[in-house]
Amino acid sequence: MSRRKEKLARRFAERVAGGAAQPGFPGSDWGAPRERGVHAASGLGAIGIESEFSVFLDGQPVKPEDVFGSPTAIVRDRMMHRTGRSYHLPTGTAVYFDTGVIELATPMIELAPSCAARAGRSLWEGILYLREELDHWERRHGREVQLAGFSTHYNVSYDIPRAEQTRDRNPWTLAVLMTHLLAIPVMLLAANRRSTGIGARPRPNRLEITADFTPDAALMIATATLIVGVLREVMTWPAYRVEELARRGLPMLRDFTPVPHSSRKGWVAKHSCYERNPFTTDVDDAVWTTTDGERLSLRQFGARVVHHFRGALERYGDPRSLRLIDAVMERRRLSLLELADRPASYDDVGRACRWDDLFPEGELTRSRYERVVRRTVSR
Repeated sequence: MSRRKEKLARRFAERVAGGAAQPGFPGSDWGAPRERGVHAASGLGAIGIESEFSVFLDGQPVKPEDVFGSPTAIVRDRMMHRTGRSYHLPTGTAVYFDTGVIELATPMIELAPSCAARAGRSLWEGILYLREELDHWERRHGREVQLAGFSTHYNVSYDIPRAEQTRDRNPWTLAVLMTHLLAIPVMLLAANRRSTGIGARPRPNRLEITADFTPDAALMIATATLIVGVLREVMTWPAYRVEELARRGLPMLRDFTPVPHSSRKGWVAKHSCYERNPFTTDVDDAVWTTTDGERLSLRQFGARVVHHFRGALERYGDPRSLRLIDAVMERRRLSLLELADRPASYDDVGRACRWDDLFPEGELTRSRYERVVRRTVSR
């Protein structure tokens, strides 16, 4: 490849994957209109996942920037620099240090059937690659490094043109609505008994759902499938008022009010927002009162949401993840909330929980955006 073509390809890849070390779709406005009259870049809607990891050195919590300085001190292969302190791993996933944690962010994955599986695969391939590089670092320095799962953020494009947005139909009202609708089913798939909240943060071009890191790749991909399916369907509604839930036959809890998100702007369904802690209450106890006076369990609430949005989940999901969602909602697979405590696998990601190649490339092709990034990174 000539130097000019390589430069052009790199610029294009940076637009696809995002040009700055920020969560989700870092620095990207693809598939959504920009503010203040700036023309939007044309493109397909997308999903992206990022996860944050705390670092422990010889059993003690440390800041990765204090120990390594830069991801280049961990990864032996040449990485493509993005901007600031972020780099692309050879897998295409971005890695950077941010306020005391290591973050991994997938490239954008265009919305299509199995897009959540592609995004989850990309993230877990990045986790596996980083863990293997840390293993080599350990041997060179005679130290032990553990990655502890901290959080996962699920980003989905919001591409409603500004001209069609109203007081009742915009990213902010959508974020509030999602805390009422998505928090409980996401808890069942992604949270644990020590979790404290499920959040929704609006951005001009996307909505970001925040949750704890889930140390099970299949459950994380199932969570992403649920989120992208529900969000993309609700985005088509003419209004995002909370009252729409009851009007459409969806459950809504009576004694629940979300609070402002603790990081960045948005809303969060914290344990303290409910009449009792949903993360420690038996998921099958019908103790939650809806606005129409019905008493439901968390599992019944989640099952109704899944049933209502079944068509949207099938539109973006894959058969394996759909079966897993159904199994959790139908009591055929345990939710992490049903375990006595948070699994120990949270504390050693990449070793205690690993990527087992649930979606081999021969069975699930790479997305077009993903192929651009991987080819450019590999020159």
